[in-house]
Amino acid sequence: MKDIADRSDLTPLFARPGESTPHDLFRLGDEEMLPETAYQLVHDEAMLDGNARLNLATFVGTFMDECADKIYTEAFDKNMIDKDEYRATAAIEDRCWKILAELWHAPSPMETIGTSTVGSSEACMLGGLALKRLWQQRQTADGKSTAQPNLVMSAAVQVCWEKFANYWDVEPRYVPITEDHKTLCGHTLAQYVDENTIGVVAVMGVTYTGMYEPVEEIAKALDVIENEKGFNVPIHIDAASGGFITPFLQPKLKWDFKIERVHSISASGHKYGLTYPGLGWVVWRESQYLPQDLIFKVSYLGGEMPTFALNFSRPGAQVLLQYYNFLRLGRAGFTEVQRASHDVARHIARSIAAMGPFELWNDAQDIPVFAWRLKKGHTKNWDLFDLSNQLRESGWLVPAYPMPADLSDVIVQRIVVRNGFSMSLADRFLDQFTTAVTFLDELDGPVPHEHRVTETFHHS
Repeated sequence: MKDIADRSDLTPLFARPGESTPHDLFRLGDEEMLPETAYQLVHDEAMLDGNARLNLATFVGTFMDECADKIYTEAFDKNMIDKDEYRATAAIEDRCWKILAELWHAPSPMETIGTSTVGSSEACMLGGLALKRLWQQRQTADGKSTAQPNLVMSAAVQVCWEKFANYWDVEPRYVPITEDHKTLCGHTLAQYVDENTIGVVAVMGVTYTGMYEPVEEIAKALDVIENEKGFNVPIHIDAASGGFITPFLQPKLKWDFKIERVHSISASGHKYGLTYPGLGWVVWRESQYLPQDLIFKVSYLGGEMPTFALNFSRPGAQVLLQYYNFLRLGRAGFTEVQRASHDVARHIARSIAAMGPFELWNDAQDIPVFAWRLKKGHTKNWDLFDLSNQLRESGWLVPAYPMPADLSDVIVQRIVVRNGFSMSLADRFLDQFTTAVTFLDELDGPVPHEHRVTETFHHS
């Protein structure tokens, strides 16, 4: 029997080896460590992260209820690709994208096709791949070259579209945004579209500002181009955020499969689909718009399983969380949750606009996201990067960043309101926001450059 003097598990936690002595951060240790000690080391270091609930930069969900947490812990070992082993989870995935197909007004939701993904970036990649392959097939059938495909989109698209164009050899054609045209709206679209255009991307909830791009106007512009030049160009809707907002808060807006030119729609389950990180969705209007030669069938998982994804093994738990939300909330519940976030965002936007130093770029009229800029002439002592840095000292993450090309001299800040950010918490934020602005306004001179944050924006 081990002598009690050697029983390190009896040693007080923070006096144990690993806690009371240094350990190598970049080399595997020679000996084991008690699980409680390893847990505490990981827990304590992760504790140094920012508070997720105070992160007003990310679109990604940071709150689910206790029942969802229970489902998560019961299902985190499920691998979504093992559909022969986890047939119930596979059936639930199928149900989820058909629910979305119906929500987005697909002509025949039960006969369309879709899939879950790790996130909406992967969903966008799959939508883009389908557009490219269909274009290649049409070009080949017409005896034309497939050498120079291009994709038309706003200069304010999320970085995943830049990645898609880079990774799959598609020329990105970015339509600039301006003060007069703050989103891609069909204006000047004819200058960018030709016979090699595989599609146009329309965004429902632009990452930079949260604004919707008017899909119906874009489709009408493409109708004119087809009538005049013969180019039949489809639309992919990047509804990473708006796909779970618009059906509940703006149900009369025409943006989805009601528009025939829309071939596919992608969205983030882990954004306003209200799940934890790790889930996206893509749905095609009809199965004909997903070329069959992009779908692989594998037999080494126990049964012949079709798969269309960039990732192979991936979590299945988030799919169950999405289905839980569909069951738990229904249309009425989703409307209540999204309305609450929308009301909070509009409240903060109005309060910031009323302060004086700022002017809104948009006022959260679309998704619960808005951006603002510092009024010209207000001060030479500080800018929005300094304000972002000041708020960070209180735990609030509010990004400051330049707008895209042709407006890169415009610096804005943006707030994303998500489920779990209450009106009461918003008022506490506004108190600290006001304190930060007052502090900066009362400085005797400019904020020292070495203390400035040059960029805090990220595409989450």
